[in-house]
Order: sequence, then structure tokens, then C-alpha cells
Amino acid sequence: MTLQDSSLLKQQCYIDGEWTGKPVSPVKDPATGDEIAKVPDLGTDETRRAIEAANAALKPWRSLLAKERSAYMRRWFNLIVENADELALLLTTEQGKPIAEAKGEVAYGSSFIELYAEEAKRIYGETIPTHRQDGRIIVSKEPVGVVGAITPWNFPLAMITRKVAPAIAVGCTVVCKPAPDTPLTALALAELADRAGIPKGVLNIVTGDAPTIGAELTSNPLVRAIGFTGSTKVDKLLMEQCSKKKK
Repeated sequence: MTLQDSSLLKQQCYIDGEWTGKPVSPVKDPATGDEIAKVPDLGTDETRRAIEAANAALKPWRSLLAKERSAYMRRWFNLIVENADELALLLTTEQGKPIAEAKGEVAYGSSFIELYAEEAKRIYGETIPTHRQDGRIIVSKEPVGVVGAITPWNFPLAMITRKVAPAIAVGCTVVCKPAPDTPLTALALAELADRAGIPKGVLNIVTGDAPTIGAELTSNPLVRAIGFTGSTKVDKLLMEQCSKKKK
């Protein structure tokens, strides 16, 4: 694999706007078995640091006007489109799907960012009639907080943007754990988010042992929501872990 922009091939995790971690875990081309790159094997401490960074970024990010968050997201979308061929090549090399399908996924995945960049400006509240003539109920929608995102190997770009885009559009911040087989696409997305100027801590990407990272995401009280796509077995485990978390 030869990328025209080699800076899209990242071998470190993205935490609090910085590239960090020692590359130790190999990522292989499923077609040839050749090693493409290495990524860090992070654990509880690093995941907790990512969560704390997301929590620190939450207040300033949620305080922005919706149109300001939208502008950041639009720049991220434009950069993904500009680098679509590079992302598709990276995706195909680590995941194995045909290049035509990879290009389709890049287009599909970037559309979530485009969509929610606009929907960010249309988050309305409600006024609800009551049983009293001198009263009214006003509903105001607020960001829930730090969001954990756990994504699968089969759509390594689209399942990230599908979770991250709506979360950051409404003012939440995110810690994302991609599948161990396909972390490079996620890290490339983080590089483009950084280029788009999305503030540090708003998007964090951690790679490493899935049970360890998942346990911290589900038990840490700073994480207020989890987005997951994967097997029913893991889904049940995450739900069980979340149910034990103290508010």
C-alpha cells in the first residue's frame, strides 16, 4: 500500500489532540497476511485519560453556537471527500473489501457528517400545553455528556461517523474504540478531524485490549452514553456492565 499522503497512516492513538502510545500491535492485510502497520495496545489508564480529556473538552464544545460546531464538521466532511481515494485504499488494505465498495463506504460514511452538520442547527425544544392556564412546560435539549463509541471491523469508517457525527453535532464529546483488525481508518479520520480544527478532546481514538477498554468505558461515571455495533454476545455484556455503573 502506497498512500500519496503518508501522514494519513497513523500508528499512534489520538488523545486530547495529541498522538500518543507505542506502536506494538500489528495490523495485517487480510488478503496477504502482510503487516501494514502497528498500533498501540492501550489499557485502563490511557482510556481513563481519554475520557477525562473528553470531559474537559465538553463544556467549551457544548457552549459553542450550533452553527460553529456545524462549521467544524463541514470542514471535516470536506477533508474526507478530498481524501476519499486515500481513505478507500487504506480501508481496503486493512479490511479486505473491494476498492469500489471501500469508495462507496467513504461516501456513505462522510454523508453522516454532512447530515449532522446541518441537523446541529435544527435542534429545537418544545412548549407543551399543561392543565393550568397560568403554566407551561418548556423542554430544552442538552448534550448528555461524554459518549463512548465501539465500532466493528466490517464498516470501519461508516460506523464511526454514524456514531461520532450526531454526538459531536449536539455538543457531546467522544471516546472511540475501533475494532482491533481495522484501527487505521479510524486514526486517519482523527487526523482529518485534527486538520479540520476540531478542538482537542472532542474526538479521541484508543486502540488496545477490547475487554479492558470496554470495561472502563462502561464503568467510568464520566461516560454518559455508549454507542455499539457488533455481536449480540458483546452487546449483552456491555449492557450488563453499564447497568452496574453508579450514577
